[in-house]
Amino acid sequence: MDVEVLDPPQGKAHLKIQWTRRATWQPWARLSEGGYLLRTNRRGYSAGELWKMYMPLVEAEAAFRTQKSELVLRPIWHQEQKRVQAHILIRFLAYVLRKTVEQWMRASGLGSAPRTLLDEVRGLKSMDVILPTDQGREVHLRCVSRPEEPLAILLYRLGIAPPARLQAPCWLPQTDLCPASAAPVM
Repeated sequence: MDVEVLDPPQGKAHLKIQWTRRATWQPWARLSEGGYLLRTNRRGYSAGELWKMYMPLVEAEAAFRTQKSELVLRPIWHQEQKRVQAHILIRFLAYVLRKTVEQWMRASGLGSAPRTLLDEVRGLKSMDVILPTDQGREVHLRCVSRPEEPLAILLYRLGIAPPARLQAPCWLPQTDLCPASAAPVM
């Protein structure tokens, strides 16, 4: 669109603009969910610079909406201030983690779609293997599955080698639990 700010009108209106559509930009407008009109009091910036300053805000808002839908969370209205602050902190940390993964992917030449990476990583599973011994004890091993080839390639490109085990083996009688601090090391 071509937008022109006109002389201030008379009366209550504080701003008068005139705009016309650019037919050559219609495909872009459809892909970007419409057109944007940014109004600012900041001077000395080009339209492109203002756009670059505005887009992180759009991305942050979209990330907060997306994270809730990806996690299948309903809206939460907290009654206590400390819970509101805790909720905001958790959301902010999730956003920072998402942006970190996005930058990590971009640096590895994998694009910038953390959702795709997370969908692939879901194929990596952790499992507990419990092996009984002839002495009435059990050996507990927390193992990680081997990634399938597409995931293995992604992890290699990111420089990640999944561990074979998540903790040291644990030997206990069948009735006891095995805290990590009590696990004997081989």
